[in-house]
Amino acid sequence: MDEKTLGEATVSQCPEGHGVFLSRADLGVLVEAENDWHRNAGQHTAPLPRITADMTAPPSTGKVSRAWVETLFG
Repeated sequence: MDEKTLGEATVSQCPEGHGVFLSRADLGVLVEAENDWHRNAGQHTAPLPRITADMTAPPSTGKVSRAWVETLFG
């Protein structure tokens, strides 16, 4: 088993990819972190800018994670 510390939780992962093992307390820590991530990641919209002919396209924002846990294993 390979142990990794993810945030405040310790996760044991099978090296062959057969599973992830963690204690009930660590599962609770991950669930709370996931809930906090979603609570603070709401869609915030900015006012639309006035479009003019001399404007250029904005840079891409990159890949947005669907969930906090995805940022750990992604």
